[in-house]
Amino acid sequence: MATLVEIAAQLVSAHASSTPMTSDELLAEIAKVHAALKKLDAGGTLEAEGEIKPAVRVKDAFKKNEVVCLICGKGGFKTLTRHLATAHDLKPAAYRKQFGIPSKQSLVAKSYSESRRKLANDRGLADNLAKARDVRMAKIKAEKAPARAVKAAPAAKAPGKAAMAALAAKAPAKASRKGTRVKDRAVGKQ
Repeated sequence: MATLVEIAAQLVSAHASSTPMTSDELLAEIAKVHAALKKLDAGGTLEAEGEIKPAVRVKDAFKKNEVVCLICGKGGFKTLTRHLATAHDLKPAAYRKQFGIPSKQSLVAKSYSESRRKLANDRGLADNLAKARDVRMAKIKAEKAPARAVKAAPAAKAPGKAAMAALAAKAPAKASRKGTRVKDRAVGKQ
């Protein structure tokens, strides 16, 4: 059976294989993992730390050609969204809130964002977007215009109760006259 030191070394080596660490950081990580394993072996529980400290400074995480994850310190990403979802099961809003990143700060490398913007402009997507916005605004205005016309013409209201009663009285009389004509014709033919 492996000792706690061996297990701690295996855990830290797995972590170090994906995250660059200095020798001092490796030793500190081994000591931290060993202490946690020792506490668990004695029957204790681990308490979650109140606030997770970022692996790197927030200013250093957003570089021109890459973005670095503040949780694990892994870098080389063009965009951080997929890494957050797969590795840390976090959404970008929760990540921003956890580290105090403003919502205006993009979680994308600056060069990647610039290249995507240039590509969109070359394809004319900005013009298409402007045209679509104009069409949508015209539809909204057209929908509001009839509503305003109905409100502006209150004189064209439905007839009052007296007019409705008069119409109702005339309608059955016409129907009964037609009915009697049909009956008279049927009787006359016999």
